[in-house]
Amino acid sequence: MTTTATSAPQHKASPAPQSTNPRWTFDAARALFEQPFSDLIFQAQTTHRQHFDPNEVQMSTLLSIKTGGCAENCGYCSQSAHFETGLKASRLMALEEVRTAAARARAGGATRFCMGAAWREPKDRDIDTLCEMVHEVKAMGMETCMTLGMLTKSQAERLAGAGLDYYNHNIDTGPEYYGKVVTTRTLSDRLDTLQNVREAGMNVCCGGIIGMGEARDDRIGMLMLLANMETPPESVPINALVPIRGTPLGNSHAVEGIEFVRTIAAARIMMPTSMVRLSAGRETMSEELQALCFLAGANSIFIGDRLLTTANPAKERDDRLWAKLGIRAMTA
Repeated sequence: MTTTATSAPQHKASPAPQSTNPRWTFDAARALFEQPFSDLIFQAQTTHRQHFDPNEVQMSTLLSIKTGGCAENCGYCSQSAHFETGLKASRLMALEEVRTAAARARAGGATRFCMGAAWREPKDRDIDTLCEMVHEVKAMGMETCMTLGMLTKSQAERLAGAGLDYYNHNIDTGPEYYGKVVTTRTLSDRLDTLQNVREAGMNVCCGGIIGMGEARDDRIGMLMLLANMETPPESVPINALVPIRGTPLGNSHAVEGIEFVRTIAAARIMMPTSMVRLSAGRETMSEELQALCFLAGANSIFIGDRLLTTANPAKERDDRLWAKLGIRAMTA
């Protein structure tokens, strides 16, 4: 793995546009991020223990309910219609298929069921079906989460009325680097959707991706934007880029492991009461790297063999790691 993406650019990341009194300045966040590794981990673990059981991890499952054909040009995504990745587009999954997948996830230990659709935004005609999916999953006693692209206020209100617990809409990276990752949707568009979700009364799930060629300052900028929101996201997924052949970022090099752990630790300290999810990229992580991420304050993962279109560790592999680390599943 390389460390070329950790060098600092000449500019500083902008503070979160939604905050008039930021909790974190750039200098404070950078000083936190760059302190000696053992000090950073000690602070992160101390913060973590103040708010969570350090040996419990939330288990979630992510299902692609509509795959491929997305109009956005996110440079990391296999589902974009702009790139030739060999992925075949599909229609919205039938309600019974979603119900079956949710039951399987619950039996496997998941307490939250996340549903993702490759859309720029859902059509109003799809909302009724999506609300039915929420009803069915909640009837099983699981938390629900959806990621469907941008939402209007009325769409967010309808999903909230159906009982949707969380809505995921990642900002992907820091404000200064955002335009190098996607150009079909602005950062302001993403923030507008997050505001609609928040005003509708749903919890926010929002994080980003590490390893897209961004500098350390961009990673700090991303965490600042999230932490400085009026209400930080209740769930913060930190993804390691899974390079997909055919996408602009298909030849990207992974960020060095210690740098990735620093990002997890900083997220935990800057957003102490949020669930910090170790998301995409676990398939290629060693047990030791994952253990450091949990030590740094990650306390949520996705279980199951697939994350939308990319691989995820098999249950048997995860079970062996949980046994070695003494990790147990967080109850609903």
